[in-house]
Amino acid sequence: MKISVIGAGNVAWHLSIAFENHHHQVCEIYSRQLSKAKAITSMLYQAEATTSLDFSESKAELFILAVSDDAIAEVCSKLVLPENAILAHTSGTRSLNELQQLMVSYHDLPIRCAVFYPLMTFSIQKRIQMKEVPFCIEADEEMAENQLVKLAQGLSKTVYLISSQERKVLHVAAVFACNFTNHLLALAKEITIEEELEFDLLKPLIKETFQKAMAAEHPADVQTGPAVRGDNSTMNNHLIYLKDRTDLFEIYEIMSESIQQWHA
Repeated sequence: MKISVIGAGNVAWHLSIAFENHHHQVCEIYSRQLSKAKAITSMLYQAEATTSLDFSESKAELFILAVSDDAIAEVCSKLVLPENAILAHTSGTRSLNELQQLMVSYHDLPIRCAVFYPLMTFSIQKRIQMKEVPFCIEADEEMAENQLVKLAQGLSKTVYLISSQERKVLHVAAVFACNFTNHLLALAKEITIEEELEFDLLKPLIKETFQKAMAAEHPADVQTGPAVRGDNSTMNNHLIYLKDRTDLFEIYEIMSESIQQWHA
């Protein structure tokens, strides 16, 4: 399949390489900053870096819109695509209908709209095993849906047809599972730094926690710690230690209360 990628961030970086590794042709990489587009095309066979959103002469059949949610409307307003092209965004929160409405508002040519959402956290610094990444697909017509499902199945062993509402709910759950969890780990590291302790001491605990949660029927079944035990003495001692860190004090209280309410 011939594909162009609009965007040059983390998702664009990983998808572009994955497409080419699975024998698809990446035609163009778009970025407002040419250097960012070239950073990706330098790792591809023959893709062209561009700062133009006029793809009217492009040979691509599929255009992957891998930009931030806030940039989608602006990009769509300037986008020029070949007739009957498929435009698929990678957002976890923006609905298929939103993309359709944007394209109808700004363009006369028929464009097939879709969603090609990889449910994963991406960083340029770390390679991802794409076969382990769940892909959520949605499209406004069956032919486009079939093409995207086939494309995703070539990349991953896990592909789902997911509605916009289901995807939005998944994204909320993902923020709790990924973003909030990582932030809590960052706070834990800051505590060790302040006391000149090695964060590495916590890594076996972190690893075991995640392994148990993944293996359990429900993560709540393997909850441990003073809150679930009702160990108020320990929790009070922790809060005394955190009394000068209002942010950590409040997070500790909220998390402990949530655990206790769950297991009441």
